[in-house]
Amino acid sequence: MANEPIQDGDPTLGKLVMDAQRDLSTLISKEIQLAKSEIKVSVKHGGVGIGLFAGAAFLGLLAIIMLSVAIAYFIHWNGQGLDLHWAFLIVFALYVLIAGLLALVGIKQVKQVKAPERAIEQGRQIPQALKGRG
Repeated sequence: MANEPIQDGDPTLGKLVMDAQRDLSTLISKEIQLAKSEIKVSVKHGGVGIGLFAGAAFLGLLAIIMLSVAIAYFIHWNGQGLDLHWAFLIVFALYVLIAGLLALVGIKQVKQVKAPERAIEQGRQIPQALKGRG
């Protein structure tokens, strides 16, 4: 088989390599087109999702405002004649207290953030390892 003569219909090695390069190039360009179309669809859905979350957050904020007004009126109604401005100040003070507690917890959490020390040390060892000293 190895010594068979090359016939006119048999492709040459150069032609086979050129065909493989062309096919590989076509395959890569089609894969890139597919990835672009998938990303476009994903970005569209992501944008719509973000918009819906923003709308939900806005409506949630409005609901909190309405709840605050309702709480103030409830304090006024149940407070044996407590004036309305005092009821609103009580609600305001409650929100300030909650915000302060959240800030304290947030500060404690941020203070616990540390640099990735092990990864930094390993990163420093890479140059020595590449030089054959590690």
